[in-house]
Amino acid sequence: MAFDLYLVERVQQAFQSKNIAFVEKKMMGGLIFMVNDKMCVGVDSDKKTKEDRLMVRVGANEYPLALKLKGCKEMQFTGRPMKGLVFVYPEGFDTDEDLMFWIEKAMAFNKEAKSSKK
Repeated sequence: MAFDLYLVERVQQAFQSKNIAFVEKKMMGGLIFMVNDKMCVGVDSDKKTKEDRLMVRVGANEYPLALKLKGCKEMQFTGRPMKGLVFVYPEGFDTDEDLMFWIEKAMAFNKEAKSSKK
């Protein structure tokens, strides 16, 4: 599992600065941040380009808008896009403000997302 520990630390600090309780889980080749038992944000590395990236769960409504933003690409593992989930590459989260933007997008959707617990 390859992912940037500095980026992980930045995400941790972003959640902590907003007093958001989270749990980290290794999955999908990266580290996923779970909030309220729901996948929220992840950190991994693009296997082709070796670039660090965020995985952000924005939801179906925000998905088309998110794809128009700097550094954002559709998330796909099987050749088919996973609607509601996007990858954000470094140019999209370089600054702390940019990173917080994505954390807030994920948290907004987290309120309406279904829990992974049954």
